[in-house]
Amino acid sequence: MFRALIYLLPLALTIYAFIDCLNTPEDEAKHLPKIAWVFIILLFWIVGPIVWLAAGKMRQVPAGGRTPSEWHRNHRSQWVAPDDNPEFLNALKEENKKDESLLKDWEADLRRREEELKRRESGAGPEESAPPAS
Repeated sequence: MFRALIYLLPLALTIYAFIDCLNTPEDEAKHLPKIAWVFIILLFWIVGPIVWLAAGKMRQVPAGGRTPSEWHRNHRSQWVAPDDNPEFLNALKEENKKDESLLKDWEADLRRREEELKRRESGAGPEESAPPAS
């Protein structure tokens, strides 16, 4: 069990440092380019990951709230979610107004057609019906 731990611990450390290095933006790698750090981590099995964790990366929170999983680091939009964007919310309001007016027109047309159908069924002709409401 102890023999396995001797090999698994450095392997886990190497994997962690390798993934951490790959997820780190290029401008946050210190002293060397990121590709050089990748080779150091992979070639120097125990020392490379320790050196990366100790001196290879800036350990402060980056400005602007960047995260390693952010795909377009330098092209981040101003709004995080659509419901935070006032232009998007205004567009939704305008669309809702258009939909409501269209629905009112459809309802008025339906009422007119129902009245016309009732008049036809009762025996009154279409010439006696009232003009449609606009």
